Amino acid sequence: MQSVYLTWMISALALGVLLLPVFKPPWAKLSLPPFVDFFRRYWVHLLIVFTIYNLKDGLDQLDRVLMASTGLDMTPYIWAIEGNLVLWVQRTFEAAWLTTALTHFYVAGFMFICYVSVFYFAYFDDRWLADRVTLSIAWVYILAVPFYLFFNVRVTGDTIPEMQTLAYTLTPEIADWFRRIDPFTNGMPSLHIGIPFAVWLCLTRFDDDRRWNRYRHTVFAYTALTAFTIIYLGIHWFMDIIGGMLVAGAAVSMADRTSNTWWKFFDERTMNVRIVTVLTRPKKAWTWVKSRSHRMYLQYRSPTSTETGRMALAILIVVAAVITWDLTNRSLPAGGVEAPEAAAAIDGWMVTLDNQTEGAALLLHNLSTSTTEPARFNVPGLTLNASYAVLNDRLVVSNPNIMHVFDMEQPTAPIASFSTGDVSDVALCGLPQSMVVVYSESGAIVMQSLDGQRLEGGHTEVSDVALCGLPQSMVVVYSESGAIVMQSLDGQRLEGGHTEVSNVARLVCSGSEIAYVTETAPLQVNVLQIGVTGQVSYAINATAPVEEDEVLAAWGTPVDMENATIDTLAFDRSYLAVTVNVSATDRLVLVNRSSAEQWLASNPKYEVSDPSMGHGILAWSVRDHLNPTSPQSKYLDREIYFLDLVENTTHVLTSDTNDQWGSQVLENHLVYFQLEDELVTVEIHAWEPELRAYSSFVLQAGVLLAFVVVAWHMWQRQSERRQAN
Repeated sequence: MQSVYLTWMISALALGVLLLPVFKPPWAKLSLPPFVDFFRRYWVHLLIVFTIYNLKDGLDQLDRVLMASTGLDMTPYIWAIEGNLVLWVQRTFEAAWLTTALTHFYVAGFMFICYVSVFYFAYFDDRWLADRVTLSIAWVYILAVPFYLFFNVRVTGDTIPEMQTLAYTLTPEIADWFRRIDPFTNGMPSLHIGIPFAVWLCLTRFDDDRRWNRYRHTVFAYTALTAFTIIYLGIHWFMDIIGGMLVAGAAVSMADRTSNTWWKFFDERTMNVRIVTVLTRPKKAWTWVKSRSHRMYLQYRSPTSTETGRMALAILIVVAAVITWDLTNRSLPAGGVEAPEAAAAIDGWMVTLDNQTEGAALLLHNLSTSTTEPARFNVPGLTLNASYAVLNDRLVVSNPNIMHVFDMEQPTAPIASFSTGDVSDVALCGLPQSMVVVYSESGAIVMQSLDGQRLEGGHTEVSDVALCGLPQSMVVVYSESGAIVMQSLDGQRLEGGHTEVSNVARLVCSGSEIAYVTETAPLQVNVLQIGVTGQVSYAINATAPVEEDEVLAAWGTPVDMENATIDTLAFDRSYLAVTVNVSATDRLVLVNRSSAEQWLASNPKYEVSDPSMGHGILAWSVRDHLNPTSPQSKYLDREIYFLDLVENTTHVLTSDTNDQWGSQVLENHLVYFQLEDELVTVEIHAWEPELRAYSSFVLQAGVLLAFVVVAWHMWQRQSERRQAN
C-alpha cells in the first residue's frame, strides 16, 4: 500500500473523529464506550460500505478489459453537447497551489464523506438515518454499474487536447496510484457527486427533527466544492455531475422503498441472535431455513406481480452477466496446442510450431472461421529447429536438407519438395501469382522458386534479413558485413547508395520502407525507401521527467541515458515505435513521422517489450506497476496493452496474473503468447465483438423467457390495481 494512500486514509479517519464535537446532535454527549460498541451494533452497515469500496476495484478491472474488447465509448457525444466548458474552467482558475490542494481534497475528502456518513449515525445510534444512508450509498453504486460497463465516458483530460489531468500527474506516486485504481473511463455518473449528494438528500428527507443540520450543510458545501474540483482537475464533465445527482435521487428513493424489507432481516440486533442460534442450536436454524424456503416456494408457485417482477429482474441480470462475460473473455486459446515454441501469423492464417507429447507438430489455424481446432501439416521428419514462413495460402517448411511447400487449404501432404543445405531464417515473399522462397543457407542468402529452381545472387556473411514490397514487386533486404544490401528476387542488386552504411545493429521493413539503427548511433532511426534517393532520420529521445528517474534510482535501478540503445522497432507510414533500453528499464517511444513529435507511449518506469504495429494499432507487453523493491505477485507478469493510433487511446487488453507477451497485430485479430500455470498457449483475440454459441443460446432463451415473464408481470400489475380500486 502506497504511503500517499495511507496518508489520505489516516487523515480522513482522524478528521472524522476530531469533528465529532462539531457535528454531534445538540443533546448528545461524547464518551469512549460507543467507539467500541458501534462495531457490534452496526457491523452490517460497515460491511456494506467496505464491500462497495472493494468491489469498485474489481469493477474497474472488468471495465478496462470490456472497453478494450468493445470500444464502447460515449465520450464524443458528451463532448459534442458540452464543448469546451470544462477547459474554460481549468484555464481560468489554474494555479499550482490550487492543484495540489484540490488533488488531496479529491481523494481524502471522498474517503471522509463515505466514512463519517455511516460512522456518525452509528456512533450516536441514529439507526433511522444509518439504515437509509447506508442503503442509499449502496444503491448509488448499484445503479452506476450499468453505466460504467456499457456507457463509458473518458476523463476530460484524456479527451480534450488542451485539457490536463492535473490530479493524475501531480507526482509519480500519485500518478501510479490513479493508474492502478482508475480506468479513466468511468466518468458517467460521478460517484464523487452521487454519494455525497445522496447523503445530503437523505438528511434533507429523513432528518425530521433537524438534529444533523450542521452536517447536512457541510455535506452540501462539500458536494459543491467537489463539483468544482472534478471539473478543474480534468476528471469529469458537467454531464457526469448531472448524472451523479440523478442517480443519487433514484438511490434515495430506492433506499426508502427497500429499507424496511432489507433491515427486517439484516438488522444487526436480529442478525446477532440468528448467528448465536446457528452456532448453539443448529437444528432450530435448519428448521427455520426449511420453513422459509417452503414459504418462498409457495409464493413463486402462485406469484403476484411482486414475484414476477423479481423474475424479470433476475432474467435481465443473467443476460447482462452472460454478455459481460463473453465480451471480456474474447481471447481464445489456439486449439490443439500443447507447448508452442513459435508462431507466424498473416491476415487470416496462423501457424504454430508445437512441442507436443509425441513430438514436434506444425499446426494451422484458419482465423477467418469460428472453429478453434487446427489442421495439422504432415511434415516428414519435422523438428523443433525447423524454419518456416507463410504468405497468402502457401507455407514453406525447412527441415535439415529438405524443404516442403504446402497449400494451406490442403495441409495433409506437400505440393512440392526439394533438397537444400543447412537452412535457417526462411521467408516467403512475392506477388500472389509468383512466390519465391528466401532463406539463409550456411551463412548465405538463397532464393528459389516453389518448384526448387534457385535464383542467382547468393551472399555470404548475411544477417538481419527483411522482406520489403514495392507496388509491383518484392525485394530482399539484409545486412551484409554491417552494410545494407537490397536485391530483387532474380539476384540483381538495387542501386541506391546504401552499401556505405556500416555497423547496422537493427533492421526492419514495412512495405517498401526500411528502418535501421547503427551501432555508432544507437538512438537514431534511419528510414529509407527502396528506389528513392536519400533517407529520413529520427533522433529518439527516451528521457522521462526527473521525478520518474528519481523513483527508478530509489529502486536501485538508475537510468543510464549515455549508454541507452534501441532494442526493437515497429513502424508504418505514419508512426514509428521503438523500445529503448536505458539500463533501468525498456521504454516505449512513439514518433509521429509527419510532425516529428515523439512521446513516451507507456509509463517510463516499467519494462516494455514486443511492440507490433499494423492496421492503425500499436500493441506491446509491459510489466505495469511492478516495484522491484516490494514486488507483488499480481504485477510480476506481463500484460498486453494496445494503442488505437487513430483515436489516440490506450487500452488494457489483459489484466490478470497470467504472463502475456509476443503480440502480433493482424487486420482482424491480435495474436499473443500466454503462460498460465506453467502452460504456454497462443491466444487469439478478435477485434470485432463476437458472442459464442453457448452465449447465443442463453441469450435467445432469456429473450423468450423475458417476453413471457414481462407480459405476465404487466398484466398482473394492472389487474391488481383494478382490484385495489
